[in-house]
Amino acid sequence: MIEVRPATPERWDDVRTVLSPKSVDTPACWCLAMRISAGDPRIKDQPARARMETLKDICHQDIAPGVLAYVDGEVAGWCAVSPRSSYYRLVKSRVIPAIDDQPVWSVVCFVVRAGFRRQGLAGVLLDGAVDYARSQGATIVEGYPADVGGDRIDVSSAYVGTLALFERHGFRHVSDTRSKGGGKPRVVVRRDIGD
Repeated sequence: MIEVRPATPERWDDVRTVLSPKSVDTPACWCLAMRISAGDPRIKDQPARARMETLKDICHQDIAPGVLAYVDGEVAGWCAVSPRSSYYRLVKSRVIPAIDDQPVWSVVCFVVRAGFRRQGLAGVLLDGAVDYARSQGATIVEGYPADVGGDRIDVSSAYVGTLALFERHGFRHVSDTRSKGGGKPRVVVRRDIGD
């Protein structure tokens, strides 16, 4: 059985299971690269674990920073989804500019734990992210996947997803970008989810 749930405070240990390196003192993204600036005082010149604490604080806000997938009760993956306006680097981006001024939600990251990969969980996470955005009043969800054509994407770049993945889940290509993922061009995709 597969379930997708928002990353709320009571699921913090599961967020850590998916996103944490072996030691919290090892530098890691903690899915903050798009969310805050490198100069943010919460992480600038702070120990590596400051990123973990920052994401933990974000999990305590009214809108969860993402969703978690569970396979038979065990946490298996993560998908970051939030209003685009909450992603500092997207708001400021010159390579992935806003298409228009509509209030969209953005899917920016997928992480599937080893042992659960190649089972279609990225698609389950994407559907769960859309459902969560809808439950919070979103009417449009965007993603910024790599257009890999028929090629494979390397694991370190797969966090952005692929155009084919998003298209299989009802998204449509709306714009090219000047960004790359795994050496492949990234595009803007959208799915209208309003009633």
